[in-house]
Amino acid sequence: MLFGLLSRGVSFTPETDIPSLEGKVVLVTGGNVGLGKQTVLQLVKHNPAHIYLAARNEASAQKAIAEIETAVPGSASRIRYIHCDLADLASVKTAARSFLEAEKERGGGEARLDLLFLNAGIMATPAGLTADGYEMQFGTNHVGHFLLSKLLLPTLVTTAKLPGADVRVVSLSSIGHIFAPSSGISFDELRTPMSSSLTLTRYGQSKLANILFAKELHRRYHEQGITAVAVHPGVVNTELYRNAISNWPLGVGKVIDVARGTVYTSVEDGAKGQLWAATGPLRGGGSKEGKGEVVSGEYYTPVGVPGQGSRASIDAELAVKLWDWSEKEVSAYEL
Repeated sequence: MLFGLLSRGVSFTPETDIPSLEGKVVLVTGGNVGLGKQTVLQLVKHNPAHIYLAARNEASAQKAIAEIETAVPGSASRIRYIHCDLADLASVKTAARSFLEAEKERGGGEARLDLLFLNAGIMATPAGLTADGYEMQFGTNHVGHFLLSKLLLPTLVTTAKLPGADVRVVSLSSIGHIFAPSSGISFDELRTPMSSSLTLTRYGQSKLANILFAKELHRRYHEQGITAVAVHPGVVNTELYRNAISNWPLGVGKVIDVARGTVYTSVEDGAKGQLWAATGPLRGGGSKEGKGEVVSGEYYTPVGVPGQGSRASIDAELAVKLWDWSEKEVSAYEL
């Protein structure tokens, strides 16, 4: 496989294959642009109770909601913006609290959360640190999402106990996880800018963490009714990729820039993977049989193709180590 470009998966058409989402509550990080916006657009067509769009930029989020309203008249009343800066753990904590307060008000005192899309992320950025001192890409793509998930886990578990519940957490990863360090995760350097490492290495490390998080979330919470998967969307022609090109090694950037618009996947197709993972038919257990059925704990390339990850992505000990490390790092941010 070349960056997931040659993968062939199940046929999935969001307009007809997403079942009714009546009564369900959804939260999408980064729902203001690209794949996140497309995900919100497709989901709102299927009558969810409410969608919470978590993003850093309110103006961009409100613009997205207005555009979705134009495409799906009447949808804006079921979409609510929540401010969330994943590079700032205090902001993440506030976002979780805002969601719970808004959802309890909407739900008459009870909050529920059926689908959590950990979609937002940054890619191939210059070396830097988050507000809390983590390597920028790792802190944003993994640590911020880990804290958000941790704070919302009680609600996810409670929702999973409701009659007919189907609770899922979908982490948007990337085939770029193959660029992670040879050790998988450079734990000793996560509180540094990792300036001596290529930006692709830092990005790959964060995307590997997304896969390991999904696998460990499955191991710890599947028996409590939570389905957790990670998804590579394909090489999608989004602003994220376009902005990243300038920070990639010269040769790589030129090749990818030439390919853009010809071999890149559209945003519409790129969103299908996580939409399928969140709404496709669910398979119990851990079997990889049953094409077209979502298996908890799996990593998928487009659409619904399992088992294409690196050796590090299936390292169970590394997944446990990452989870334990993450728990300690965010322990001060309880609600």
